[in-house]
Amino acid sequence: MKSTQAQRAQRINTALSLLKEHGTVSKAAETMREQYGISKRQAYRYTQEATKIGEEVPIPDRKIAFTVKLSQNLILALREYAKKSRKSLSEIVTQSLEGFLQNGQGQSSGKKIR
Repeated sequence: MKSTQAQRAQRINTALSLLKEHGTVSKAAETMREQYGISKRQAYRYTQEATKIGEEVPIPDRKIAFTVKLSQNLILALREYAKKSRKSLSEIVTQSLEGFLQNGQGQSSGKKIR
C-alpha cells in the first residue's frame, strides 16, 4: 500500500533522526523496518531519501472536505479555469484562499496559514 504524503514526510524525518542517532544506514533502516512494519527495501529508500534531502521535510496538513455554495456562473468559470490551467478545483481554491488570508483581507487572528 502506498503511503500518504504525510506518512512519507514523517518517515523521511524519522529516517533522518535515526541516521543521526545510529550513525549507519543499516541500523537506521532496520529500526524503521521494525517501527513501521515496512520492507527492508522500503526502509532503505526512506533512509537514502533522508540522506539526499539532509533536513527535515514539512508534514503536510491533513485535508478534509469543505462544502460551500457558489453561484452557478462562478462554478462554471472556476471549472473552465481549472481545465485551462490543468489544476484541480481544490488547488485553485486553496491557492486563492491562502492568498486572501495572507494578504490580511480575511485574517482576524493574526495566525499565518501554511
